[in-house]
Amino acid sequence: MSEKVEKKQNALWENIKVIVQALLLAMVIRTVFFQPFTIPSGSMMPTLLVGDYIFVNKFAYGYSKYSLPFSPDLFSGRVLEFSEPERGDVIVFRLPTDPNVDYIKRLVGLPGDRVQVTDGVLYINGQPVPKQADGTFTSDYRLDPGADVPVFRETLDNGVTYDTLDQSPVSRGDNTREFIVPEGHYFFMGDNRDNSLDSRFDVGFVPAENLIGRASVIFFSIGNDTSFREFWKWPANMRWERLFKVVR
Repeated sequence: MSEKVEKKQNALWENIKVIVQALLLAMVIRTVFFQPFTIPSGSMMPTLLVGDYIFVNKFAYGYSKYSLPFSPDLFSGRVLEFSEPERGDVIVFRLPTDPNVDYIKRLVGLPGDRVQVTDGVLYINGQPVPKQADGTFTSDYRLDPGADVPVFRETLDNGVTYDTLDQSPVSRGDNTREFIVPEGHYFFMGDNRDNSLDSRFDVGFVPAENLIGRASVIFFSIGNDTSFREFWKWPANMRWERLFKVVR
């Protein structure tokens, strides 16, 4: 074998090792630290829009089997719980009725809480969550145009504040029974209150084991139903003001 051929083979082998190492590092980061997530629906408008791409902090609440690829049944519950979920966190979780499906909603009810919606006002443990008018919102999402939808700012008892949409004052989610959140479970609602399937409906209470992580930051955002693959449309449809925006 000539020296020239041997050098080429060595260079090829080094390139393969670099690629494999990069792939392994990316897998570790995705499995242990941060996972990218695409917003598929308008249920969290105006906080999160269709076309937002976010990073989910997977180590915020520790890990469950759903934190791992393919959700292997290696252990039950959660391990390495660095902190507890807090009221107001925006969280990605596995749907209790179908763990193959990811949902993203806002945590409003902790274990032991009493949660109810009356005339469009959220009540937690018998206390109304303050709700103030905060302008209007118009979506660029074709399936949920939402022109001039009233926006209301809610402020939770821990100081977390965020905007919600209330398109209709008489939707089926504006008056609910009182929910008592069981131990080891959480109660979630979408910020787009009239267009969100959440714990008020079929989602129900979400077990702690089903939590994937806390939404952290928007790293990419493109509007007008533009596909990520349609890169030639990015300049005209990029939501520049949303890039690297912290999710609250």
